[in-house]
Amino acid sequence: MLKKLFKSLRSPLSLKRQARPRSTPEVLGPRQHSLQRGQFSRNAVSVVDRLQKAGYQAYLVGGCVRDLLIGVQPKDFDVATSATPEQVRAEFRNARVIGRRFKLAHVHFGREIIEVATFRSNHPQGDDEEDSHQSARNESGRILRDNVYGSQESDAQRRDFTINALYFDITGERVLDYAHGVHDIRNRLIRLIGDPEQRYLEDPVRMLRAVRFAAKLDFEIEKHSAAPIRRLAPMLRDIPSARLFDEVLKLFLAGRAERTFELLVEYDLFAPLFPASARALERDPDYTGDLIRQALANTDERIAQGKPVTPAFLFAALLWPALPARAAQLQERGMPPIPAMQEAAHDLIVEQCKRIAIPKRFTIPIREIWDMQERLPRRQGKRADMLLENPRFRAGYDFLLLREDAGEQTGGLGDWWTEYQDASDSERRAMIRELNSRPEESADGAPARKRRRGGRNRKRGPRGNAPAGE
Repeated sequence: MLKKLFKSLRSPLSLKRQARPRSTPEVLGPRQHSLQRGQFSRNAVSVVDRLQKAGYQAYLVGGCVRDLLIGVQPKDFDVATSATPEQVRAEFRNARVIGRRFKLAHVHFGREIIEVATFRSNHPQGDDEEDSHQSARNESGRILRDNVYGSQESDAQRRDFTINALYFDITGERVLDYAHGVHDIRNRLIRLIGDPEQRYLEDPVRMLRAVRFAAKLDFEIEKHSAAPIRRLAPMLRDIPSARLFDEVLKLFLAGRAERTFELLVEYDLFAPLFPASARALERDPDYTGDLIRQALANTDERIAQGKPVTPAFLFAALLWPALPARAAQLQERGMPPIPAMQEAAHDLIVEQCKRIAIPKRFTIPIREIWDMQERLPRRQGKRADMLLENPRFRAGYDFLLLREDAGEQTGGLGDWWTEYQDASDSERRAMIRELNSRPEESADGAPARKRRRGGRNRKRGPRGNAPAGE
């Protein structure tokens, strides 16, 4: 596919260590690429057309151009323009100006939103910067506000990756390439524009974006862009927790979550995001790694099938490996199993939310899924039927199967619940009677817990071991 798309494009003989945008772009005409204006959102094209007719420069930019060059259908269509956000709002009744750190305009067309950003410029480095109300950095160089407007050339220079510094001109159907982005697409490389360390210092989240694009596009992070990541990874601790929640969702809900996890671990980015889980991964890489990878693989499968995935199940799996040891410590002090699990879960979530601000609408079901792991072994009398009617039973059951596939041995608990769901009333009563007669089980019906190495690939019940989507 890529050979066909780029067979007529010129390739620079070499790229310097730092990708530096040209002052004038390489212009690729219609015969040198496969893009046509009809491939882009008609609403985005109409925004560009209207801005151009109003006397402004306007182009389709970034991810939508990149994805179509690769042969992937974009989810979003962005516009870059010389018009300020206020001027865009004046042109469109359906436009809203949003943002403080990065002010831009959203033009609404029903459910579709076209994001329109004004050409940005480099940030001042002199003494005058402290007096600027449009641009600000902290002591480490991180950009706090980014509202210094400039030209298209300066806009290309301040974009993060070369593959995102591509502009499509709908008038002549030309691609304007300022930073050898087409070259890097052809060579499947994620390369930062400018000095990598400086760019990461400006915004440490760029390290996560590098990983996300590498996983999503099946690209490699170019070696000079990858070199500072491990050393600078701790800077993610300074990023607001609410912003990290949004970034983590982008990382794990893009359909390549398992590959994303591998890259996060490889570049030491997992620990700043999930410190307790990273410690569990270090203590027991087989079990923790198997459980997280299986959960993420299931998530990728559901997304590929167009099925819903709840972030609650995802976070429950990412954090679970750190939980049992904490609950066990509380039980050793005399606390009963369920209260121990509840207190340990509370402490773990409070600790995690300091790094990633998981909203309450997700932390509550996370705790309910975990709580169900202590309740599922307790099946005597009417408990089994009551659990089956619990609205969190399905998620708890799926999570139980996930644990078993990661190597936990639960005495056949998952198979028992699979059979119980499909059994008739009389068969269920027989299963409960048989359970009561087993001498090897404790009075509450909880099997002795062991753990084995290695996972199992199996599917049981109506939805197998896929994460619950409801």
